[in-house]
Amino acid sequence: MKSAVALFAATAFALSSLYAADVKHSRPNIILVMPDDLGYGDYSCLGNPVNKTPNVDAFWKQSVRFTDFHVSPTCAPTRSALFSGRHEFKNGVTHTILERERMSLKTITLAQTLKSAGYTTGIFGKWHLGDEADYQPEKRGFDETFIHGSGGIGQMYPGSGGDVPGNMYTNPTLIHNGAFEKTKGYCTDLFFGQATKWIDQKRNADTPFFCYIPLNVAHEPLQCPNEYFEHYKGKVPDNVAKFYGMIETVDLNFGRLIDQLKTWGLEENTLVIYIGTDNGGYAPACAVFNAGMRGSKLTPFQGGTRAPLFMRWPAQFPGGRDISALTAHIDIFPTLAEIIGIPLKGELAKQIEGRSFWPLLTNVKAEWPDRTLVTHVGRWDKGHTAEAKFAGCSIRNSRFTLVNNRQLFDLQNDPGESKNVIEDHADEAAKLRAEYDKWWTDVQPMLVNEDAIGPKINPIGERYWKEFGGSPTPAQLRLMDPTQPWPPVRQKPK
Repeated sequence: MKSAVALFAATAFALSSLYAADVKHSRPNIILVMPDDLGYGDYSCLGNPVNKTPNVDAFWKQSVRFTDFHVSPTCAPTRSALFSGRHEFKNGVTHTILERERMSLKTITLAQTLKSAGYTTGIFGKWHLGDEADYQPEKRGFDETFIHGSGGIGQMYPGSGGDVPGNMYTNPTLIHNGAFEKTKGYCTDLFFGQATKWIDQKRNADTPFFCYIPLNVAHEPLQCPNEYFEHYKGKVPDNVAKFYGMIETVDLNFGRLIDQLKTWGLEENTLVIYIGTDNGGYAPACAVFNAGMRGSKLTPFQGGTRAPLFMRWPAQFPGGRDISALTAHIDIFPTLAEIIGIPLKGELAKQIEGRSFWPLLTNVKAEWPDRTLVTHVGRWDKGHTAEAKFAGCSIRNSRFTLVNNRQLFDLQNDPGESKNVIEDHADEAAKLRAEYDKWWTDVQPMLVNEDAIGPKINPIGERYWKEFGGSPTPAQLRLMDPTQPWPPVRQKPK
């Protein structure tokens, strides 16, 4: 197999030959912010009666809002789809751990594409598409990296997936351009702070920047500065109060970033994209308010995939309006490609299955043909792919969704997915089932990580112990062992 360096060099050459010098639109700076595990209903601008998000609310008022935008039901799959423009399974990503979170090295990433078009690129937060060296973001198109490992700060799993051992949300050890950096402060402040510092360094350069801020907050563990927890204590259960407090750190930092863009004079020609979550919400918070939807993270219902998407670019399109078209994370890549003038030819044309919604941003009367979108939770036990076909899946168009091959919901008349109408609309179910059958067959050859076995010690932990001393405990060794069953068998206390 080609090394990651060789693959990246080949990709860069291919993309540079595709790049059109006569750019269709003025190339904006691009900032993409995406928190973790929030639900559609966790924002006050979208109806939450308890949680307060004044800065996101203000941005919402200025933005184009996509009201039927969807992501995947878990973390790594959404990131894979976002950075490839196609369903995550086609990049080999069917889980969030166990080597099945690694995005195929053959995938051309959004960051590589923007870099080849003259952008400087930076990531600040959660990568979660592979912790081995060849899969890290600096090998996938990013010039500047400031990240944690695994799916969350301090997490550790069998095989290669793992962060710095013992890491916490406050004062974490992060990975800055490939080197460990011991920090002081709360993780959200650190990621936004480093991103803002980097933008300050790049804002007067001749080349535009792409700043990606994928936050680990408000993913569990629920670690929150006490002052923010106190704002919600007693109004909701304590775990939800911590969750809402973590969201407050996102809102505050997002507001500061938007204010800084204005101070620097970057507001007009910066495209700011706020994807309100990477999957459905944290279930206990969804029980407080879920915007009338069914389900949460790890489900194929609307509550597992529907996400806020707010976009603002004052120089090119007016804000303060809603777009109801059925859209998804796979559309971000082709949209940005059209904006900056990259034609989708060659390998990119073969890879990208999303569609550009640039026409929707600039023309309120733009046509948007109906489409189908497939959701699959994945996460099946190793070796049980075939049995997982109809477990945790849905396929939908703008009106109907077929869930687990057994339930059909009319989303126009029943957005809460409460009434199964499969007997009344058997023909619609049959059409969706046929499309799903074809999709399932097509993705099978692309599930490249299903038989992968990772190392006995995760590479980030191994590097950390070598650099700072120490060694894994027996409990950590058992946790990281890829030959042991997962989830680990818990012994009953004697």
